[in-house]
Amino acid sequence: MRRQRPSVATARDAPSLEVYNIIPIHDFLTEHPSLRYPEVRAAAAALRIVGDLPKPPFADFTPRMDLMDWLGLLFGFQIDNVRNQRENLVLHLANSQMRLQPPPRHPDGLDPTVLRRFRKKLLRNYTNWCSFLGVRCHVTSPTQSRHQTNAVLNLRRELLYVALYLLIWGESANLRFMPECLCYIFHHMAMELNKVLGGEFDDMTGMPYWPSFSGDCAFLKSVVMPIYKTIKTEVESSNNGTKPHSAWRNYDDINEYFWSKRALKSLKWPLDYTSNFFDTTPKSSRVGKTGFVEQRSFWNVYRSFDRLWILLLLYLQAAIIVATSDVKFPWQDRDVEVALLTVFISWAGLRLLQSVLDASTQYSLVSRETYWLFIRLILKFVVAVAWTVLFSVFYARIWSQKNKDGVWSRAANERIVTFLKVVFVYIIPELLALVLFIVPWIRNWVEELNLGVVYFLTWWFYSKTFVGRGMREGLVDNVKYTIFWIIVLATKFIFSYYLQIRPLIAPTRALLNLKNATYNWHEFFGSTHRIAVGMLWLPVILIYLMDLQIWYSIYSSFVGATIGLFSHLGEIRNIDQLRLRFQFFSSAMQFNLKPEEHLLSPKATMLKKARDAIHRLKLRYGIGQPFNKIESSQVEATWFALIWNEIILTFREEDLISDREVELLELPPNCWNIRVIRWPCFLLCNELLLALSQANELCDAPDHWLWSKICSSEYRRCAVMEAFDSIKFVILRIVKNGTEEESILNRLFMEIDENVENEKITEVYKLTVVLRIHDKLIALLERLMDPEKKVFRIVNLLQALYELCAWEFPKTRRSTAQLRQLGLAPISLDADTELLFVNAINLPPLDDVVFYRQIRRVHTILTSRDPMHNVPKNIEARERLAFFSNSLFMNMPQAPSVEKMMAFSVLTPYYDEEVMYRQEMLRAENEDGISTLFYLQKIYEDEWVNFVERMRREGAENENDIWSKKVRDLRLWASYRGQTLSRTVRGMMYYYSALKKLAFLDSASEMDIRMGTQIAPEPRRSYYTNDGGDNTLQPTPSQEISRMASGITHLLKGSEYGSAMMKFTYVVACQVYGQHKARGDHRAEEILFLMKNHEALRIAYVDEVDLGREVEYYSVLVKFDQHLQREVEIYRIRLPGPLKLGEGKPENQNHALIFTRGDAIQTIDMNQDNHFEEALKMRNLLESFKTYYGIRKPTILGVREKVFTGSVSSLAWKRVLANPLKVRMHYGHPDVFDRFWFVPRGGISKASRVINISEDIFAGFNCTLRGGNVTHHEYIQVGKGRDVGLNQISMFEAKVASGNGEQALSRDVYRLGHRLDFFRMLSFFYTTVGYYFNTMLIVFTVYAFLWGRLYLALSGVEKIAKDRSSSNEALGAILNQQFIIQLGLFTALPMILENSLERGFLPAIWDFITMQLQLASFFYTFSLGTRTHYFGRTILHGGAKYRATGRGFVVEHKKFAENYRLYARTHFIKAIELAIILLVYAAYSPLAKSSIVYILMTISSWFLITSWIISPFLFNPSGFDWLKTVNDFDDFIAWLWSRGGLFTKADQSWFTWWNEEQEHLKTTGVWGKLLEIILDLRFFFFQYSIVYHLRIAENRTSIGVYLVSWGCIIGITAIYITTIYAQKRYSVKEHIKYRFIQFLVIVLTVLVVVMMLQFTKLTVVDLLISLLAFVPTGWGLISIAQVLKPFLLSTVVWDTVISVARFYDLFFGLIVMAPVALLSWLPGFQNMQTRILFNEAFSRGLQISIILAGKKST
Repeated sequence: MRRQRPSVATARDAPSLEVYNIIPIHDFLTEHPSLRYPEVRAAAAALRIVGDLPKPPFADFTPRMDLMDWLGLLFGFQIDNVRNQRENLVLHLANSQMRLQPPPRHPDGLDPTVLRRFRKKLLRNYTNWCSFLGVRCHVTSPTQSRHQTNAVLNLRRELLYVALYLLIWGESANLRFMPECLCYIFHHMAMELNKVLGGEFDDMTGMPYWPSFSGDCAFLKSVVMPIYKTIKTEVESSNNGTKPHSAWRNYDDINEYFWSKRALKSLKWPLDYTSNFFDTTPKSSRVGKTGFVEQRSFWNVYRSFDRLWILLLLYLQAAIIVATSDVKFPWQDRDVEVALLTVFISWAGLRLLQSVLDASTQYSLVSRETYWLFIRLILKFVVAVAWTVLFSVFYARIWSQKNKDGVWSRAANERIVTFLKVVFVYIIPELLALVLFIVPWIRNWVEELNLGVVYFLTWWFYSKTFVGRGMREGLVDNVKYTIFWIIVLATKFIFSYYLQIRPLIAPTRALLNLKNATYNWHEFFGSTHRIAVGMLWLPVILIYLMDLQIWYSIYSSFVGATIGLFSHLGEIRNIDQLRLRFQFFSSAMQFNLKPEEHLLSPKATMLKKARDAIHRLKLRYGIGQPFNKIESSQVEATWFALIWNEIILTFREEDLISDREVELLELPPNCWNIRVIRWPCFLLCNELLLALSQANELCDAPDHWLWSKICSSEYRRCAVMEAFDSIKFVILRIVKNGTEEESILNRLFMEIDENVENEKITEVYKLTVVLRIHDKLIALLERLMDPEKKVFRIVNLLQALYELCAWEFPKTRRSTAQLRQLGLAPISLDADTELLFVNAINLPPLDDVVFYRQIRRVHTILTSRDPMHNVPKNIEARERLAFFSNSLFMNMPQAPSVEKMMAFSVLTPYYDEEVMYRQEMLRAENEDGISTLFYLQKIYEDEWVNFVERMRREGAENENDIWSKKVRDLRLWASYRGQTLSRTVRGMMYYYSALKKLAFLDSASEMDIRMGTQIAPEPRRSYYTNDGGDNTLQPTPSQEISRMASGITHLLKGSEYGSAMMKFTYVVACQVYGQHKARGDHRAEEILFLMKNHEALRIAYVDEVDLGREVEYYSVLVKFDQHLQREVEIYRIRLPGPLKLGEGKPENQNHALIFTRGDAIQTIDMNQDNHFEEALKMRNLLESFKTYYGIRKPTILGVREKVFTGSVSSLAWKRVLANPLKVRMHYGHPDVFDRFWFVPRGGISKASRVINISEDIFAGFNCTLRGGNVTHHEYIQVGKGRDVGLNQISMFEAKVASGNGEQALSRDVYRLGHRLDFFRMLSFFYTTVGYYFNTMLIVFTVYAFLWGRLYLALSGVEKIAKDRSSSNEALGAILNQQFIIQLGLFTALPMILENSLERGFLPAIWDFITMQLQLASFFYTFSLGTRTHYFGRTILHGGAKYRATGRGFVVEHKKFAENYRLYARTHFIKAIELAIILLVYAAYSPLAKSSIVYILMTISSWFLITSWIISPFLFNPSGFDWLKTVNDFDDFIAWLWSRGGLFTKADQSWFTWWNEEQEHLKTTGVWGKLLEIILDLRFFFFQYSIVYHLRIAENRTSIGVYLVSWGCIIGITAIYITTIYAQKRYSVKEHIKYRFIQFLVIVLTVLVVVMMLQFTKLTVVDLLISLLAFVPTGWGLISIAQVLKPFLLSTVVWDTVISVARFYDLFFGLIVMAPVALLSWLPGFQNMQTRILFNEAFSRGLQISIILAGKKST
């Protein structure tokens, strides 16, 4: 649904009505807190220096306009683009000037240094581009001048350059993905700007020069649209990305066109639309692929990482040569030494292979304009051939001389020397590379020179590319990752030689020496046993090629754990450890989060760094007592209390803790004249009772003994003093002022204080009485907390306390007269007979919440015997507090003040996921009768109780009231526990909340902090609304007293809003929000609700405006105006066309990127969350951008992820990738980007269709290739949700594996593989593509091992070898052992080490054991199959696509048909194939006769088969429920036989699903189809090998036996086709004829079988075994037919293929269903599966069985 074009408001005509985004730059008279900053006014004023600029013709240029308006009129930029970039520029310049050190002399003027730094940073990519192409840069650097006029002109010129680039970028839409295209545009527009500024004249007209285009949307129409249309045409020609990448140009191709001068010559300026670059040219004449051609082939893995494979293959060759010799060391035998020289022939041969691959994949790049590329490809091939021949000739001459002389003569040795000289020449480039590796700064300097001589010298090795230069790291980093990889490689090579290669030499020799061996079948290649040897070596070689991944993983785990240990990760693992270090924690919080003034002197700065390091060590290791004897009146203690309480109150708002836990955890503000810091109650528990016990024991000891004993614990000292001061205040508070009783009490307390001061307590008082006083005080406090407030009981208790203190407490009993003389007895009453306090009680009113809250605190201190180890009770709250406290002891940059911090934005792409759970969605029940809300109530039981408690405090009487009065709150509560947009928005808005509160603390005076908590606050608006959502509920005093009394919110003065808005912006890219509004979708209303409640939230969306003949598209930014109380539109920028040309998510991010602000941008996904306490550390994190990590400052700050959906996440590998390996790319969406580094370099992701499906990782690739630096920081974390069901996880794994398959084809991976130094290349490979490639090799190893054993067994070689060699069993054990090593160390060790670091060793071991009991190994092995299938299929055939995994809750049972659809091709059929191999092997192998040997050799393979078949049901709720299994079978049969229609979906019909499973074969190339057919030929081996073992074969080995078996298959096929034909022709109208034909076929078949049984040696066993031969053959035929579908589709054969394929899926389904049905039938197995599946929930005491059974309580 589209709407008509809105009227465009002219901001110039009505400035006061203009809607602004963050700051009202258009009107400085507006009352806005950000305008109080002189830096904002200075930046805006600098833009108004229009002066004598020539006025654009045909435009009304008014005095109100500034430089941005002038540029907008000059080049025809859109008005809202100008407004948007004006605010962007002003905000950035103002924020930069705030951070300037030393501060500028004139804060009201823009400092030129700030602008110059920004211009250099923003335009550095442009200047590098000019240098790369050798063209003159059109950004003229201003000359230094003291003359004010020149300085102003220089400032204005720099502003114009910066503003021009931002305006170009802001309106370029999809062109922003092509940074050098923008450089080209800016280059020419800057040239035109210079001509205008220089007053030049047009050569054609003689008039003053003006740009070649101007007017409304001129830039969009003249520049952006032509290039956009070209991109769009290319994308449309790709057939939605299904055509080969080589057939069309993607974003990278078009961008890389601008890396050569031919773009300048061809496109010209103004743009020549007839150029063969544009889509106006026919495709045959158009410019083709540029820079790189992506070809689908597994050879890409070799081509991109050839250095790795050369190393592995050459070592394998050398190891085999040494192992086959009879010497211990190669230097002991000259023959072996010379044989090792063959590795250079192999090296040259591998180079020849590389040149062939280069030529065969990149030939389409060759054109008339790139003929030098053609020459280089040909020369590389010729040179590689020459070196191969040269090495071969010289090597042959060595042996010919040796053979001629008979010994290693001098002549032969001279020929060896000659060969080595040739080798030296060959390796000169490698030696030079080694030298440059040792001195990396020289290589970086040379590569960045942009000199012709450098290009000439490197032309042979690399194509001239703009990226990938100067990527080497510093010497220190080089040394670190070099040592790491030398250790890893040494371990791998030693292991491989001694445990893989050498043990195979003896079996190999034994096989090759077998003579007169007869095969059990017809042998085509003689009896040399070379195929058997190949079958032996193949799995070992595969393991050899992949096991470096294992060693990399193991050593990465150790190094990651070590780095984490030295980073002090895991020092505070739980709340108990926090209690022990709470005093130091409070000091650490101030040290890290409280800003200090910057020191200007370098010497002073160094001293400060040293002092900070010493102080951090003291905090970390508990040296000293930072908070010892600090009393509550000190500002530091109050500052800490305010921050801590905000964290605790946030926990309460999130319902993680209860009201009672808030009182136990909060640090109360200063009140009641208490002299010590008031630690949280959970720290003071039991301390007072221990002090009383000590006082009772030391009642006769000197005071200082007792006091020193009490003071041994700071918490005990504070508990005693707080209890005394609090009791004193309470008693005096409830007694009326001016009464005689008040005077007595004051005198009594004064006497006690004097004795304490004079250290006479034990001398004057009987401390044994203290326990009785303690009991009475408890009773008094309980009476005060009693709602009935019976005064007479309070009077009695006060009287009893008075008597105890006045008469029994002193050691010397005093008379009434003495007491009266001392003022301790009443004069008007008879102290012996009359009661005091009868008329002196004045209880505070019930609404004095502060008083009664403190009463509860004192009562807790007096009575608590519980150590309170379970406070807080909620697991998440405990983990968050532990991590936050631990992080403050880690190394992090010092926090600046909010005013001086770097500004940042958060960007979240959103499409149409859930914003909030709707009421009907929460109530809707699944097939088991379980609603989402019921599930959440059980899973988050304690949080539900806390929510109900909060709702009762807000007016709901019971849970039913919540449904009627608090529906919005209920929906929010549920939404905050799912993966919804509302959860993400709430989490990210904690940044805004934290910045406001930190801004207050930064600017607050000591009096503000000390006295603020005693000021009566204004009520705070609640973010929870009633059902309508329009009227906010005003909280009652009791509701908000917690935050008023101890938080920061009520202290805010209003100016903090401006500070926070200038430093933080949150943009959610809701791409289809406009469509939601037009349709009245509930998500639009929910997004509006989020905007209403979060003032810093902005929504960017794409609006479609229907003009009849065409549709216009706009990027729109909206916000909720708190004054107008409605949504308002801020900016509307027209797009050149539809947004989505590439992948949807990066396109969505890109369109909203122009609305972000600040120096940094954090990319957040829809399934993420954030916490208030983590938001406090964002200032520290952003300071990391200023620090060098190695030789570069970071451009991406990697952030730790906390998975909140219960998965186990290992962070060690991210830590290691950043340091020491220096290859961490963008691996997570919490990462923070240097915004103005990425803006001119293509943005924060790539978007080319299909190839960039994993868009985020390409941001890291692009960053590294362009000289960026990615770091990782452990001290801050962001929440992340992961998929929790097996089907969801499998879809996620499929998406990532497919993405990695596409990465393997990409130019980014190729360039990184060649431009990174050798050791960083290894790290990069084994972290990205290599991980998935080696996962695939693991599965291939299993296949190779089992097929090899089958070959050996059925051929008869195994039997012969068994009789003549004893090494065969050892071989099987070695292979099996290697597979176990993979499954064990590869997976378990990283997790154990990471958990040991963060939680302790024993808990980590217990977690590992628990995971094994939860069948984690089944899950991991199952995921191997998923990754292998999708990675391999994507490289081979393509078909990668974004897979929506779903982010709901997994409590519903998945039907068998759904699991079959998902896993039939990926797991089930492969598992059945392997099972058939093992069964056949068991039947025919002589080794299998021994059960132990068979089990040892095949146990891991059977485990893999079992996990691939059972896992989808094992991890499926109610997966083994008998009734559900029966229903699932019926549903599967119905689905299988359902007739598919035109619009039938795959979940409704087998036929539709079957066709969809073949989609990838439609788009694959010839080589892909050919390889698929070759792989399918393996199924014919079953038939070939088995038929010779049938008794009917009579041990004959001629080829005729095999041919006869094909005759049987043809006969079976004929019978089947006859039956099918009869069914179609006669079953409806001539049913009797159909039955007769059926009968005839059956009779003839039975007759033939019986005759063969009678007259031949065919047996019933042969018939059964034949099934194992013919069933795989049939499947192989069907698989090949699917590849050949285009040729068979119009023939009769295709119908037969479909029919047979349906029966095969029925057969496979029954095989998979059989074990499921058996386990479902077994009693007790369902309960065990439920226990395993929901173990974590059971450990939390949850009744999952109730959830699954649907037995809800009424």
